[in-house]
Amino acid sequence: MSKLLPPKLLLIDDEEGIRKLLSISLKSDGYDVVTAENGEQGLNLFQKELFSIVLTDIKMPGMDGIQVLKEIKKINPDTEVIVITGHGDMESAVQSLHLGASDFINKPVSDHILSVALERAEERLKTKKILNKYANELWNMVKEKTEEIKRRYEFEDKLIRRSIDGIIATDREGNIIVFNRAAERLFGYTEDEVKSGKKADDLYPEAIMHKISDIFSGKTHEADVIFAGQDTFLQAKNGKSVPVRFSGAILYEGDRAIGSVGFFQDLREIKRLQKELIQSERLAAVGQTVAGLAHGIKNILNGLKGGVYIVNNALKKSSDSLAGASVEKGEPESKLRTGWDMVERNIHRVSDLVLDLLSYSKEREPEYEKYDPNIIVDEVCALMESKAKKNDVTLIKSLDKETGEVYLDPKGIHNCLLNLVSNAIDACIFDPDSGKDWQVKVEVHADREGGVIYEVIDNGCGMDHEVKDRIFTEFFSTKGNRGTGLGLLVSQKVIHEHKGTMDVESEPGKGTRFSIRLPKQEFTEKK
Repeated sequence: MSKLLPPKLLLIDDEEGIRKLLSISLKSDGYDVVTAENGEQGLNLFQKELFSIVLTDIKMPGMDGIQVLKEIKKINPDTEVIVITGHGDMESAVQSLHLGASDFINKPVSDHILSVALERAEERLKTKKILNKYANELWNMVKEKTEEIKRRYEFEDKLIRRSIDGIIATDREGNIIVFNRAAERLFGYTEDEVKSGKKADDLYPEAIMHKISDIFSGKTHEADVIFAGQDTFLQAKNGKSVPVRFSGAILYEGDRAIGSVGFFQDLREIKRLQKELIQSERLAAVGQTVAGLAHGIKNILNGLKGGVYIVNNALKKSSDSLAGASVEKGEPESKLRTGWDMVERNIHRVSDLVLDLLSYSKEREPEYEKYDPNIIVDEVCALMESKAKKNDVTLIKSLDKETGEVYLDPKGIHNCLLNLVSNAIDACIFDPDSGKDWQVKVEVHADREGGVIYEVIDNGCGMDHEVKDRIFTEFFSTKGNRGTGLGLLVSQKVIHEHKGTMDVESEPGKGTRFSIRLPKQEFTEKK
């Protein structure tokens, strides 16, 4: 067999003939062989030069192979020792393996068996060398990581102490372990006060504390994150409610929850800035609103003027008829009816425009109350049933009794849904495909997180991308002069006031789907 760099080998045997034969065989395989005629001589040679492989006979006068093995392993445990035994000496062979020998071979020694034993010994040496290298690298890595952990611990301690967000950490029993400076500013308590006399349930918002307690008690099994960016209020020492954004996690040791950590972002300044921004945006929109309003009122005034002109002409002809002038019978009455219809229609448009404008421009908080969301669908469908039947549109409602009662603003959601259903019926009326069986479906169902989803679906004319991108802009209407252009804006504003979302999907000729998602409200009665 061919070896690139075979290790230096020490051969110990008291029989000269065996030493010579094995030396010749080993040297032919490329090994650098050093021989010793007894255990004492072999051990002396080993102490001068630490051989990586030792081949020793077990039965020798004086120091036998077992003693040689023990001494070599004391000096260098990594040395590979192969023992040579005679037939019937299996007990000594097994003993040598227990003492750390890598292998044993029987006399007479077969070249093939010797080669296999040496190959195994070399593989073990290579493995040990790699493991030693890895161990050294691991030790250096552990040393570096220990220093890094120390630095990180010191950094994180400073980070926690100086964080602009309030940080509270508790143990399983709710005792407060960490209470940083930002938490002191938020709650108004000092760290010493909370650590000596307060627990988590004295500080955390009630809904969050319930969830943490349920996890600790094993009632619920949640992922690590409790809330991710949950806007809520905390009660400060002075009794004031402070708006915060809470994020938190349960801390685990294996499968057992051992504590919690909560992060409280102070939203007081953000809320103030948001309020200022909304006010400034509304002021900035006044110019656009006035321009749009002027244009809308101008069109309505033209309609009113036309109606007044027709009414005046009809009255004049009626007067002429009374004076004996030649006037066609029934003509004044017909024109009066036509003119008055124009006046009524435009007065209705003025009323819609003013109401929509007031709703859009007025800052308003939802008037929450516990309400069944199915009732709103029932009421809206009842109001729109006659319009749908008159225009051959089938109105379908799909209720979900599993929603139960939730906190929402019934009046605001009613107006929003009414607008969407009315628009859906109009989309069927304006659909040029007269061969369709037009349908408008109104659905309500609960979502997974305790909120409510409303959907209004029609198979009317639909919208292309350009129209869909413009429906939430001021004074844009798909109904032309028949709409104020503020209906969807007002509806979207109501949904945003509920912290919800409104999405629309539409395709020309196939219809439109409006989806409203209202999140679960953690509502408390105002004192």
